[in-house]
Amino acid sequence: MATAGAAIIDDLRGAGLTVAAGAVAEPLTGGVSCDVWKVETADGPVVVKRPLEQLRVAAEWHAPVERGASEVRWLRRARAVDPRMVPEVLAELPAYGFAMRFLPGAPVWKDELVAGRVDADFAAAVGARIAAVHAATANSVVERDAFPTDAMFRALRVDPFLLYVAEHDAELAPVLRALADDLSGRQIALVHGDVSPKNILVGADGPVFLDAECAVYGDPAFDLAFCTTHLLLKAVWLGDARMGEAAAALVAAYRAGIDWEDGEALLLRAGKLTAALLLARVEGKSPAPYLTDPEHKRVVREQARVLLRAPAPLDALVANWKRTLS
Repeated sequence: MATAGAAIIDDLRGAGLTVAAGAVAEPLTGGVSCDVWKVETADGPVVVKRPLEQLRVAAEWHAPVERGASEVRWLRRARAVDPRMVPEVLAELPAYGFAMRFLPGAPVWKDELVAGRVDADFAAAVGARIAAVHAATANSVVERDAFPTDAMFRALRVDPFLLYVAEHDAELAPVLRALADDLSGRQIALVHGDVSPKNILVGADGPVFLDAECAVYGDPAFDLAFCTTHLLLKAVWLGDARMGEAAAALVAAYRAGIDWEDGEALLLRAGKLTAALLLARVEGKSPAPYLTDPEHKRVVREQARVLLRAPAPLDALVANWKRTLS
């Protein structure tokens, strides 16, 4: 029986790619949701992704592997909006895998942030590019029909982040369930679903987005909230005020790109979702792995609970976010 690496090489050749002589499939870090390999071809290195059915988390968490196909659709649609913002997809492979062009010399945004290289202008570019995809796809029956992935989004985002917490928190359960219903019921624009610093490269021409496995035609406020959540968590973890400044820049740039609905209404939805996601990253099925300090968890938990009881628009939430509690 062929090894996983050998099977990847065979799949690439079967898709018409010329694999370099003697090349092997080099495993890369794939996070919790997929296996990833790097392979040398005659036209340069490529990255191969294949989704996992059981995610690599402590809790039992299954997700449809068909999400690999929806990720490819999102990457191709985003590339049509702005070819600088995503890698080129080269081939679709068996078992919902695919090959895309490898981008050398492009660090992961999360690594840059952790190293103390916090660039508010880059964060603003992230917000502007997310908004550009939302604007290009908003209120489109064609786009909606191309992403019939509501069940997948529920399995990957609604259930583990909102409803899992609701099951374990009787006080906030009504609020969280109402948020889950509202999120699931909105079909406004094409949503990436995992806009996180770990899924964004710092490319020569600005942010490059990866890992759109959760793509759905849904509420664009989710993408804005998801990325902002990560920056606010890192503000607490690293005690760095510049994280909050980056979050504010991201939100402001995104707000400037909203042309499909009332911007203030979207920011209020995003504020509610951010509060829920902040709580989920300490109480949900996929807690932030770097928040190991009990005090950091307390800071996040207490602020998130207050914000769920008294929602604030996202720009106000970011402006008032505290890295410590006195």
